[in-house]
Amino acid sequence: MASSFSHFLVFTVLLVLFFQPCFQHPFCQRDERLALLQFKESFVIDKHDPFAYPKVNLWKSQGMDCCSWEGIWCDQDTGHVIGLDLSSSCLLGSINSNSSLFHLIHLQYLNLAFNDFNYSKIPSAFANLTALTYLNLSNSFFFGQIPFELSKLTSLSFLDLSPSYMNPWFLKRQLLELKRPNLRSLIENMTSLEYLRLNNIDMNSRIPSTLANMSSLRHIRLSGCGLFGEFPKPIFQLPKLQVLAVAYNYGLTGNLPEFQFHNQLMALAIQFTKFSGKLPASIEMLSSLAALNAGSCNFSGLLPSSLGNLTKLESLTLDNNSFTGTVEIDTFLELKYLKDLLLTGNNFSLLIKTKKSTNTTIAKFKNLGLGSCNLKEFPSFLHNQDQLESLDLSSNDIGGKIPKWIWKFSKSLAYFDLSNNSLTNFEKFSISFPSSTVVFLDLSFNQLKASLPILPLSINFLFVSKNRFSGDIPSEFCNVTSLQVLDLSHNNLNGMIPQCIGNFSKSLVILNLEGNNFKGPIPPTWVAGNNLQVIKLGQNNLQGKLPRSLANCRMLEFLDLGNNHIRDTFPYWLGTLPRLRILILHFNKFYGAINVPESNSLFPNLGIVDLSHNGFVGPLPTKYFNLWSAMVDVDKENRNYWHAYENHRLNGLISTSPYPYSMTITNKGVNMEYAEVLEIFLAIDLSCNKFDGEIPDVVGSLKGLQLLNLSNNILVGPIPPALGNLKNLEALDLSQNKLVGSIPMQLTQLNFLEVFNVSYNHLRGPIPKGQQFDTFDNSSFDGNLGLCGLPLSRKCDNSNASPPPSSNSEGNEDSGLLAEFGWKAVALGYGCGFLVGVVIGNIIFSRTREWLMRTYRIGVSRRRRMRRLC
Repeated sequence: MASSFSHFLVFTVLLVLFFQPCFQHPFCQRDERLALLQFKESFVIDKHDPFAYPKVNLWKSQGMDCCSWEGIWCDQDTGHVIGLDLSSSCLLGSINSNSSLFHLIHLQYLNLAFNDFNYSKIPSAFANLTALTYLNLSNSFFFGQIPFELSKLTSLSFLDLSPSYMNPWFLKRQLLELKRPNLRSLIENMTSLEYLRLNNIDMNSRIPSTLANMSSLRHIRLSGCGLFGEFPKPIFQLPKLQVLAVAYNYGLTGNLPEFQFHNQLMALAIQFTKFSGKLPASIEMLSSLAALNAGSCNFSGLLPSSLGNLTKLESLTLDNNSFTGTVEIDTFLELKYLKDLLLTGNNFSLLIKTKKSTNTTIAKFKNLGLGSCNLKEFPSFLHNQDQLESLDLSSNDIGGKIPKWIWKFSKSLAYFDLSNNSLTNFEKFSISFPSSTVVFLDLSFNQLKASLPILPLSINFLFVSKNRFSGDIPSEFCNVTSLQVLDLSHNNLNGMIPQCIGNFSKSLVILNLEGNNFKGPIPPTWVAGNNLQVIKLGQNNLQGKLPRSLANCRMLEFLDLGNNHIRDTFPYWLGTLPRLRILILHFNKFYGAINVPESNSLFPNLGIVDLSHNGFVGPLPTKYFNLWSAMVDVDKENRNYWHAYENHRLNGLISTSPYPYSMTITNKGVNMEYAEVLEIFLAIDLSCNKFDGEIPDVVGSLKGLQLLNLSNNILVGPIPPALGNLKNLEALDLSQNKLVGSIPMQLTQLNFLEVFNVSYNHLRGPIPKGQQFDTFDNSSFDGNLGLCGLPLSRKCDNSNASPPPSSNSEGNEDSGLLAEFGWKAVALGYGCGFLVGVVIGNIIFSRTREWLMRTYRIGVSRRRRMRRLC
């Protein structure tokens, strides 16, 4: 018995020894453990992200074996660290080529995504990690050129360097660039690459055709990279390709190919490119397709009915194209997995049939866009759409009342756009919204005639402009503390602006109440720490003085108080606002002299100032001209428009869209609306006041100016030759003053000057010749009995003969920045409010000399009839 037991014991020991390698893994290598700890110590742990947590903080408490530490795994035979996942680990700091990270030469998997590497460059030492097959550095705030050395990682099957997944509207510039090396030289030797993700990296190049030779590719994500040129069609035929995303490459052109049956494509994103042509009927061959996003492209023709055969489709986005014909909604309602359907902004008519569908087969949408679909009524199938989160019915011809059921069919509706219809009222509507989930509501450009309803507390964005709402703003508005945008402009609202307007929501970014009948003083309750960027209170009946608490709006960029009855002195204290860019105070009752500023740092970013039609007196504000440094120079290459940015949260995601800075200004009794303003647009309008004295030479230092209007004042003395330094000037109005002397020859150097008016002064001598002066007609010089020479009929005698035109090495350029401006309305006024005529709209005209001269004559004709009305 004892012998049997001893034999059993020996057998058991041998069995344990034999299988020991299967149960016990070797410890990690000591040098690699120290390298990991040193790497950890090179960072600060920043816990600001609620979705991240610091894995490295747990390492010491998890023992000496780094193979058991969170985020690390090792080779089971050697104990070498082969995997490191520190994504979303709250790391804050820089990585350089001397980092201990690069001692881990056996790494095959490395994920450092969603950290903050403090805008440091991607180290070239990544090339030392030659065993890597997976590298993810996305969303980690790296900056600069991607190093060529990364091309040596030839074993990679996964590469993600995308710096951000932000909406491209918000991205002023990319953090990373891929130019030297370019895309081709970076990846051409990565023959095993399956996942390529380089979104929002500045490449500014064509897509290399060699990409079509990389037969292992499954995912290609190159959105927002500045790619241009023709998209190589053979890429569509890659045998394993499942995801292709090249969206937001505005210069990228191409057509969709005829698809083959074996294509494995599951997602195609080409929105905001110049892809054009027709959607091929063979798109039904993409039997695995779950997402097709082709919005904001140049597609045309009929929508193929074969889209209805894509039975796995979950998201279809075809908005803002030029599709035509008639589309039956049943084509999409029968796709039971379809959640997102965006058809807004095309040229087809949507046919809504009454075909009955059971709840088990009809699609249940989350996001539905049916704007511009020629709808005449609210679609009846919406009754069954109880899962909708966003609904766009804008720009249709839906009239009558808004039905009560529209607010109740979905308990999750967050985004609702009914703008640009013919709606007149609310059906059986109480004074409050039934829906408590709406975050974004747009009812603008309708004919709604009602009192403002009480808002749900959930609302963040409210647009009800261009309607017939009347009455007061309900006091309950003060309870909505999450508002970011409040646009009640151009209605018939009256009463006083609620006192809470300046403090009820610190999240408020845009406040637009212009074009109503509000009266009384502007509320004095603008609290410190607010986030207002835009305040538009123009075209009302506001009175009193400006409240000093407006100086608490430290984020303010655009302030429009024009067309009111405000009586005050010049608000110099607004100059303390560091970001104020546009200041419009015209058509008020401001008075007095603009005194010498008490500080040398006022209005540091002011680019547009309109003080016209007030009662300012005294000399022109010379000291302020010295302070307006933002007008001294201009970046001619900048073609961006001024916007405030709204952050929308929908489906758990945050997207950003622009709210354009627009100007609504009354010019000679005509209300004119300009939709957008270029960042490089710089202008001064001080017309129709009682400024006296001479024009100071310092005005000539504001070299970025495109518009200068000093007309209808009491200015004396000569025209300063220094105005010839304003090389970007396109419009100069000095009319109806008491200026004397001759017109300086230096003004002929203004090659972009399209509009020039010195009429009704006391000028003498010859009119200069050459350059733009050869394009001006008589009306530019009327009322100056001492002027002579063309275009006037009065000839100069020998004593005042016109000097020869000045030479200019830059040549005669008759196209300037005005060609970059789009116009909703054109009325170049050559008197008060001249600034109005050259702000910006939507339609870009080619500025020919004939067109401008024709417009000029019209403007002058009106001016001569109204010149004494200031």
